Amino acid sequence: MINTKKSVQDVLQDEILRERVTVLARAGEQLADALKALENIEGEIAAGITVLTRMVGKGGSFVSQAADGDRRRLIDELNGKIARYNRQRERVRTRYYYLIVTREALGIIHHQRLEEIYRIPPPKRLLSERGEG
Repeated sequence: MINTKKSVQDVLQDEILRERVTVLARAGEQLADALKALENIEGEIAAGITVLTRMVGKGGSFVSQAADGDRRRLIDELNGKIARYNRQRERVRTRYYYLIVTREALGIIHHQRLEEIYRIPPPKRLLSERGEG
């Protein structure tokens, strides 16, 4: 007859393993959430740049002074979103670092696949008065 009862040590080892998996999963989820927020901000910026591009008349000039004022407001708004994007990007980098540290603490030392899975885009530059970035 086989003894199927687990010892106290086996139960404890199972519990430790479950906790390690939970901690690692949480770190990965937090990084994924931070990246999703970054992508959302990037979408807002892309939509704003599309609007800005449509505001420009033929030959690169603006139709009126009113349109020029609207353009400047839009550029200011976009620069605010770009600044928010760059702050969120730094949060992503921090979450990526936490994931690496968590993996190393658990004895996982190879991270090459993570770089492929969690690509962190470069920071964005603010737009100039002419709408160029």
